[in-house]
Amino acid sequence: MEIIAYSFRINLLLLSASQDTTIVDPGNTTPSKVMATFQTIGIITKPNAPNILEGVKPIHDWLIAHHKTVLIDSPPGSPSPDSVTRLQIAKEADLLIVLGGDGTMLSGARLVEQREIPILGVNMGGLGFLTEINFDDLPTALDKVFAGKFHLDKRLMLKIQLQRGDHILGNYSALNDLVISKGHLARMIATKIWVNHAFMTNLRGDGLIIATPTGSTAYSLSAKGPILDPRLEVLLINPICPHTFSHRPFLAPGDVLITVELTSQEPAMATIDGQVGTEMLRGDLVHVRASDHRTQLIRFPDRSYFEVLRTKLRWGDG
Repeated sequence: MEIIAYSFRINLLLLSASQDTTIVDPGNTTPSKVMATFQTIGIITKPNAPNILEGVKPIHDWLIAHHKTVLIDSPPGSPSPDSVTRLQIAKEADLLIVLGGDGTMLSGARLVEQREIPILGVNMGGLGFLTEINFDDLPTALDKVFAGKFHLDKRLMLKIQLQRGDHILGNYSALNDLVISKGHLARMIATKIWVNHAFMTNLRGDGLIIATPTGSTAYSLSAKGPILDPRLEVLLINPICPHTFSHRPFLAPGDVLITVELTSQEPAMATIDGQVGTEMLRGDLVHVRASDHRTQLIRFPDRSYFEVLRTKLRWGDG
């Protein structure tokens, strides 16, 4: 992390200290003075990342030098003078910088879902499918962001409700997926699936994935699901190791309600984005629909989604 932070500082010296406050919206040729739009910058970090504050400090200093308010979600035991809770970041930030991998990006997307503020993902993890840039490129990226040289990639999210009898056990949101999977015992589970209250099928197998187009390159891809263009407004229903070979992934329109009932005696797990899990018992229902909100990822014009696929999935190698 010390080497990375040093490289960041070197890159900062290459940038001009003065910033152009004229921002041109890629979809609007009329310049506007909207520099103040990104006045409060939230930073969340990958949990338990070693020496993460050494990486955050040069970002913090650069933003303060450009008259920004900085809110940092620091790891436990390593407080920063600008440390706040994630809830405060969700309420006050105009722009969210995420330092981590895809997992940190998923939690950041759920954190700011209600306000739909732009998110800039900085890869400090492994695959980094959702993140836009590497840490060394952050100074240049921030320069572009504050000059308006970016576009917003709006991603569909899921709204999920878990019901037991007449009681609502919880409401959740997800950027990637909801996974209903077998519990502690290696036995198949059984479910019933409805789409807009019309009965679809009985499904027996290891489980079921309901994914967004963004989530099509997550667990669903390992379960032989298709890769979907993230701009699509559809929901992907993908069985996991189904007992009947005729069960295949199914694409539903983005405006439908999908309801799943657990019908087997064995309990199951409902997992949201691979991070939040709750037990399901026989008769429990899960209701899934597209959220009214969208995750807004900052993207730069010189990088396409197909480049991400080629790089991360190694298309064309070998």
